[in-house]
Amino acid sequence: MEAWRRALNGDPLPWLLDEDVPAVRALALQRLLDEAEDSPRVRRARAAAMKADPIAAILANQHPEGWWVKPGPGYTPKYTGTVWSLIFLDQMGADPRDRRVRRACGYVLSHTVTTSGGFGISGRSDERPPPPSDVYHCLNGNLLRAMIGFGQLEDERVGAAIEWQARSITGEGFDRYYASGTSGPGFACAVNGKLPCGWGAIKALLALARVPPARRAAHVRRAIAQGQEFLLSRDPAVADYPTDTRVSSSWLRLGFPSGYVADVLQNLEVLAELGHAKDPRLSRAIDLVLSKQDAEGRWTNEYAYRGKLWADVDAPRTPSRWVTLRACTVLRRALG
Repeated sequence: MEAWRRALNGDPLPWLLDEDVPAVRALALQRLLDEAEDSPRVRRARAAAMKADPIAAILANQHPEGWWVKPGPGYTPKYTGTVWSLIFLDQMGADPRDRRVRRACGYVLSHTVTTSGGFGISGRSDERPPPPSDVYHCLNGNLLRAMIGFGQLEDERVGAAIEWQARSITGEGFDRYYASGTSGPGFACAVNGKLPCGWGAIKALLALARVPPARRAAHVRRAIAQGQEFLLSRDPAVADYPTDTRVSSSWLRLGFPSGYVADVLQNLEVLAELGHAKDPRLSRAIDLVLSKQDAEGRWTNEYAYRGKLWADVDAPRTPSRWVTLRACTVLRRALG
């Protein structure tokens, strides 16, 4: 048995591979058993997942033109509007080849991109794109990661969002920051009192981590390096990143799906994706994650957006396959 499974109180792998929750099964086959995306078992599980909640509920509520709830840039309502639906479909492992997913990508690329290249936060119901002052690392990172995951890397608008993401971090060739949005280099954000935002940094790096290494321009690599240094400058188990208020308790609540809020597990996820899973500075955070498992090696959903999604992802007061999959994926990389 692998080291990460021996570190658990029980073995959740058979439970994660249960066919009753095909979306989790498809992702677990890939992340925990290294099955290829086009393997027969993964293909069957993914096809079943597209017909089952929570993915099916999201897609059932999509307008034929590609948006959810109302036309426009799609930031509201939280968390059923267009941008959230697309972000969550990516996190749930929806099939990029599905025509409804492709239509949603096309709609967002046509209505949510600003003139600066980044994806903008706007809840208007008209179809004008949001202004560049509305671009924040959290939304741009989440949407950019989804777009790349859904096979849109070759689209020039996705390329522009990558450029915005990297250059807004390093400041290289970046034309203007805004008092009402991204307010400076190094993840400075107006919502965070113009201080570097830990949540925004995680979302930004999750997006850039999906750019294949061979496709990363020099300034993209510098942005990733700067982001890694920032995230590793604090103990993720404490997460006392700069803030003009108090450190958010949400850091310590492991959840699924993930909107603009980040938790300690997502901090570990992105650092692991970028090759830092075994960094000793993450040891306390790994211990924290392990401490939250139950007697059977399962985790609960402590930040579930219950009642706010098209369909709840977990039943109340029960172990969560989604959070358990997240934890196991990180622990496998960290512990081997």
